[in-house]
Amino acid sequence: MWLRMRLWLLFAVMFAIVYAMLSVAAFYIGLHNFSFYIFLAVGMLGFQYMIGPKIVELSMRIRYVDAAEAPDLHRMVDELAQAAGIPKPRIGVARVNIPNAFAFGRGVRDGRVCVTEGIMRLLTEEELRAVLGHEIAHLKNRDVLTIMMLSIIPMVLWYLAWSLMFSRRSRDGANLALVGLGAFLLYFITNLLVLYGSRIREYYADRGSVKLGNKPHALASALYKLVYGSAQASKESLKQVEGCKAFFASDPSRARSEFSQLKEIDQDLDGTIDADEIAALRSKRPVIRTTDKMMELLSTHPNMLKRIKHLSELS
Repeated sequence: MWLRMRLWLLFAVMFAIVYAMLSVAAFYIGLHNFSFYIFLAVGMLGFQYMIGPKIVELSMRIRYVDAAEAPDLHRMVDELAQAAGIPKPRIGVARVNIPNAFAFGRGVRDGRVCVTEGIMRLLTEEELRAVLGHEIAHLKNRDVLTIMMLSIIPMVLWYLAWSLMFSRRSRDGANLALVGLGAFLLYFITNLLVLYGSRIREYYADRGSVKLGNKPHALASALYKLVYGSAQASKESLKQVEGCKAFFASDPSRARSEFSQLKEIDQDLDGTIDADEIAALRSKRPVIRTTDKMMELLSTHPNMLKRIKHLSELS
């Protein structure tokens, strides 16, 4: 409930910011057609929304597989989709060595769930099912549409800022460059808020996976392994997925710094997080360095230690 309330508050704050900024701009320059900026932003995001799936398919080298080729994968996705009450998404395998999974598509009926070749060699069936549950929850929650709606606001402020920052003065003597500068600062702030919204959606999808019957420690163990596997990846492999990492279950670019934190949870050093280890985390307060907190502000994914702490509270 608190996650949902935070998201609605975020929507309210974002739309209040853009409404206030457009009202100020209209007041100073007598602009009556500022809806142009909104239509332009919606049009660009709509175009991206339509061609986005094809771009993801090409960049991630996705090959869709049928039930005969990947029976276990199809069985798990089918069961999870039925439990979530959504149509079964298309299932693909990305020819990428970095272990991860992701969901994308234009909507629930156009959903696609993909795993990388790396993840198939790393996780147990219970762990893989928990990760797939996370991705199914993204589709059920319509997260692509949610983030797209939030992204409209920074884009509107960007166009408004650049149209005013190099203006001189209005007929009434107001300095339009100052109004444009204000729009630019709000653009930066709302970009951070969009990232915050994306991090909320990750927590929400983790909770959704648990609601679909997966054990919190299985998802925590899977995330731990994904961080470990990504930390071993080469720079060339990381560059390959840079444009699509926002779709992933975890952020591979932060894996090396996160792995050092997560090792402390794995008390028996067996490379997994079991039910007892995640239960022990429930009563602890995670210690996160200032640099990691700053990195989280600029990331689409929550700090992994905080995320697994959240999972411990669900168990």
